[in-house]
Amino acid sequence: MPVSYLTADAVRAAERATGELLTNGTLMRRASHGVAQVVAALLTERTNGVVGRAVGIVVGAGDNGGDALYAGAELARRGAAVSATLLAPDKAHAGGLAAFRRAGGRVVDPLPSSLDVVVDGVVGIGGHGPLRPAAAMVFASVDPLTPIVAVDLPSGVDADTGQVNQPAVRADVTVTFGVRRHAHLLAAPQCGRVELVDIGLAEDPEGAPLVSTPPTGPRLYSLTDTEIADAWPVPGPHDDKYTQGVVGVIAGSHRYPGAGILCTGAAVTATSGMTRYVGSAHAEVVEHFPEVVAVPDFADAGRVQAWIVGPGAGTDDAALDLLGKILATELPVLVDADGLTVLSEHPDLVRGREAPTLLTPHAGEFARLTGEEVGADRLGAVAGLAQRWGVTVLLKGRITLVAEPDGTVFGNDAGSSWAATAGAGDVLSGIAGALLAAGLPPIWAGAAAARVHAQAAALASGGAPIGASNLLAALRPALRTLLV
Repeated sequence: MPVSYLTADAVRAAERATGELLTNGTLMRRASHGVAQVVAALLTERTNGVVGRAVGIVVGAGDNGGDALYAGAELARRGAAVSATLLAPDKAHAGGLAAFRRAGGRVVDPLPSSLDVVVDGVVGIGGHGPLRPAAAMVFASVDPLTPIVAVDLPSGVDADTGQVNQPAVRADVTVTFGVRRHAHLLAAPQCGRVELVDIGLAEDPEGAPLVSTPPTGPRLYSLTDTEIADAWPVPGPHDDKYTQGVVGVIAGSHRYPGAGILCTGAAVTATSGMTRYVGSAHAEVVEHFPEVVAVPDFADAGRVQAWIVGPGAGTDDAALDLLGKILATELPVLVDADGLTVLSEHPDLVRGREAPTLLTPHAGEFARLTGEEVGADRLGAVAGLAQRWGVTVLLKGRITLVAEPDGTVFGNDAGSSWAATAGAGDVLSGIAGALLAAGLPPIWAGAAAARVHAQAAALASGGAPIGASNLLAALRPALRTLLV
């Protein structure tokens, strides 16, 4: 099943549902042991052991600091030299501090200049806003090469929106407990590698932590590679080009053929079905992809099972008329780029449309559609537009979010930003549109396309800048890796 991410309130509710495990400190002991295990593994990986290694802990008030102190005590018992700076000495977790001192941990100010790892135990899911000046000074003094392990969340990151306030901790590893928080996906670059520690939260039959009341607001998930591979349309013994899905592409022009070539090429590569192209770039498209059935006029398009419309297709009255005709059908439709600009002035064309509809804006196009900037709460913004317009919305970015009108959101962390290049969105539209034609629901088509798009970008890059044509060329190898 998809990986789920909870709000801070839902996490607290799941913890309360454990009863005595919470009140008698068992959850904290399990959490701190998990932190200590992760730190020990990191030390072993980097320095071949724990004994004699220097660990620094930055401790705030409350339970997050308690987790860090108990973890520090365990590391001290294992032979590490552990030092802790208390940002609020009068509010430090009493039990954790006592255990830390008994184990031989030292309370210091400032932290030693030479450390093998630093643990961020300042604030957890209850934190809001940037690091306070005292905490900011401590982290500013840490050697940039020293790895940072965050307890639950990097301090300065909002648990629910993923907003990264400035200053904030940027972690190499984040250790969290029981279930992932929204920010672990929404602020993935700030969290580093996320290690999930089982602390015994009660689960329902599907494996999700039990909460006393159903969560409100968007419900955030991410798909695994296995789930995407299982859903990807692979031809079976009785399939033909029609049963695999016929996608129609309206993109680019004779004067600007790039969008048409990239979008159509991605659709051809994504599935084993059939791709039709409509537009004045028909000759250029066929020159690059002779398997495409290409015509200049919509009246001659032939039957399709889904449409992609918009990339480089223009915003004039003819574009409006054509978009209106396509959206008036009962076919799945993906609208991107220029098509979104047209929709921003004529939203009634799509609001409440019953057939599957996928809009794929970047932040600027989102602002044109809504009249407002995306803002810090990207999850709330994309879910809100999907709910108001009754369509599926894919908000592009390093963290791509695909929202359904019912509040379900699939997120994908690209792992890099190499795909932030002109024309990459045309490739994404081609992939997602082909998946729509093959019968995938819009949210699955968008999320699966985003994952493969990101993997193709990483494969094409190899650590160097790329263009969209490089990304398209890497799409088939990326799919091969996923599907094998």
